[in-house]
Amino acid sequence: MRISEALATVRPFFSFELFPPKTDEAHAQLLETVRTLGRLRPAFVSVTYGAGGSTRARTIAISKQIQNELGINVMSHVTCTGSSRADLRAVLSELEAAGIANVLALRGDPPRNAEAFESVPGGFAHASELVAMLERSYHFCVGAACYPEKHVEAPDARTDLGHLKEKVDAGAEFLITQLFFDNDRYFDFVERARAAGITVPIVPGIMPITNYEQIARFTAMCGAAIPPKLLVELEERRRQPKAVEDLGVAYATLQCADLLRRGVPGIHFYTLNKSPATRAIVSALTAATAWRPSF
Repeated sequence: MRISEALATVRPFFSFELFPPKTDEAHAQLLETVRTLGRLRPAFVSVTYGAGGSTRARTIAISKQIQNELGINVMSHVTCTGSSRADLRAVLSELEAAGIANVLALRGDPPRNAEAFESVPGGFAHASELVAMLERSYHFCVGAACYPEKHVEAPDARTDLGHLKEKVDAGAEFLITQLFFDNDRYFDFVERARAAGITVPIVPGIMPITNYEQIARFTAMCGAAIPPKLLVELEERRRQPKAVEDLGVAYATLQCADLLRRGVPGIHFYTLNKSPATRAIVSALTAATAWRPSF
């Protein structure tokens, strides 16, 4: 199913992000996670690239396996980092041949230890260029990323919104946000995007907090802010891993319930390849609202 079709016919939906495994053991664990989350009947799962495009082959392989062997709709990430146009065309042709209909087009992060992003000879410097190539030459349903609290490299929110408009004008059919913990920031961002002429669906991306050090590291990298009251509660529990996870699941459940109540098109969960937290949240939302997926 094309994600644009799900957005037009199923409200709300849930989807889950995974990253490619590095070992055979991790591969088996990931497949078990996918099977577990598959029982929640997600609209799709997405599969990321590693930093610098370092897991490209594994991204393609696991995307094909999830869709063709497990029967779950897949959105495969494709990034510009470390890839020429020819490299990207080879990846896209392989995804197309595997029957994968959905792609998230990203510029990508710089390779590990690199100070800044640099395009390779014959490659793209911006996600909007990749989106434009996809629109010209392929039949994928193309999504793109957006940043309610702006991209860390953008000088200001207005400039960042201008870059987002370029991606949508190039052909992006939907957007998925960076993680955030303050719903008002999401809705303020959506309002600014609509005022800028961006009309495509904007799906909120949610990462349940399950580890104090991990979420501190992630938010420092991506620029997402943890609300002060939540941060205080996390800091009080930082030496109690189970208490941190319990608080994170409870907070994300309330956050998602508020998003759904206020009319978001769906929720995309950053799972970190683990099912318990996300499964608990979706199960609680389903039980509380008597909502059931309709596809």
